Amino acid sequence: MARVLFLTQVLPYPLNSGAKIRQYHMLRHLARGHSVTLVSFTREDDPPEAVEHLRSICQEVHPVPMRRSAWRNLRAAAEGVLSGLPMVIARDKVAEMEATLQRLVTEQATDGRRPYDIIHADQLSMAWWGRLVSAMAARNRPRTLLDEHNAIYLLAQRMADTEGNPLRRAIMAQEARAFRRYEAEMCRAFDAVLTVTEEDREHLLALFPADERERLAQKFTVVPICVDPEQVSPVAHGDGGAPTVLHMGTMFWPPNVHGVLWFAREVLPLIHEKVPDARFVVVGKNPPQEVQALAEDPRVEVTGYVADPMPYLEAAHAFVVPLHAGGGMRVKIVDAWLWGLPMVSTPIGAEGISCRDGEHLLLAEDAQAFAEATVRLLTDPELNGRLRANGRVWVETHYAWQTVYQQVDEVYDRLLGATK
Repeated sequence: MARVLFLTQVLPYPLNSGAKIRQYHMLRHLARGHSVTLVSFTREDDPPEAVEHLRSICQEVHPVPMRRSAWRNLRAAAEGVLSGLPMVIARDKVAEMEATLQRLVTEQATDGRRPYDIIHADQLSMAWWGRLVSAMAARNRPRTLLDEHNAIYLLAQRMADTEGNPLRRAIMAQEARAFRRYEAEMCRAFDAVLTVTEEDREHLLALFPADERERLAQKFTVVPICVDPEQVSPVAHGDGGAPTVLHMGTMFWPPNVHGVLWFAREVLPLIHEKVPDARFVVVGKNPPQEVQALAEDPRVEVTGYVADPMPYLEAAHAFVVPLHAGGGMRVKIVDAWLWGLPMVSTPIGAEGISCRDGEHLLLAEDAQAFAEATVRLLTDPELNGRLRANGRVWVETHYAWQTVYQQVDEVYDRLLGATK
């Protein structure tokens, strides 16, 4: 049994984002065979019971309040310009996190506990802290693992490429260049790297010269984001009500905002030509004003955060993933299969996910094709029902954490073997 220090940028519970779903089920898996200490940033809106729930899984849980302010953002922007560090990385250099990690390393050195065997940094945002802990424990250096949910530099570049405002596009392009350097540096520094898709593995390896790429490839392992089919049943879909198209996802993530606006402005009018009473419902935390303004059309509803999404899931005739920027793996697709919802996605939205167009979901890229695919789900009960059933079977057999995350044991065994 190894002693694992698990570092997260968001508290891994409740399961209201893809990152949290990855972290939570990874913790559940690791805690079955190891002693896991979780250190996580927390926010003001994290429910108090979340930490207690995580303590039922982990040996220890140490929450660290995240400090955000306009001044911190301005300072991070200045540091990014001067140092070349990505601004969002500089922004999260919080003194309380460094103090907490230093305390844990000091305590284990003074009270006789065995040092940490593995530092598991979840997402690139925690790589800085993982490397810092490794340096703090230099005499008993733990092995290090970085779980890359996305190839962040590529996500930043895609966002820059699709940004219409020249100033914002220039800032995003600068961040993409900073992330290229930073992400390569962190992938070199860690002993093992997980990616959630084969595409992200290749994108990250593309950061390195050919001779170095071949050597570094051995430390990369693809392990997809998984869910728990044992605890979630398909939703009971009601046949009544107007035809409803559902989008669900955090609305402070720019690719989601861009996708929702594109769907509402370019796709939805085409759907209304064939299905005039079709409703579009946007469920997700912190929608910006431009998304909220979509509700001026009475056929569009923007809910913001909802504690219980079940009524919206049950009312949905189609689930849409209209992404044109992104990286990693869209957990909303796996979730939709888990709930038994039929969906339409762009190819980028489904990137890195094992699926077959027309069997597990419908793929469409431009507005006309996306509208036609959505109309098919709203008007063809046989197709709608078939995709619901096929998606649920697919997630049960390909994306259950209980079986897929056994691959992580092999990575841990290699890391622990290297310390002997």
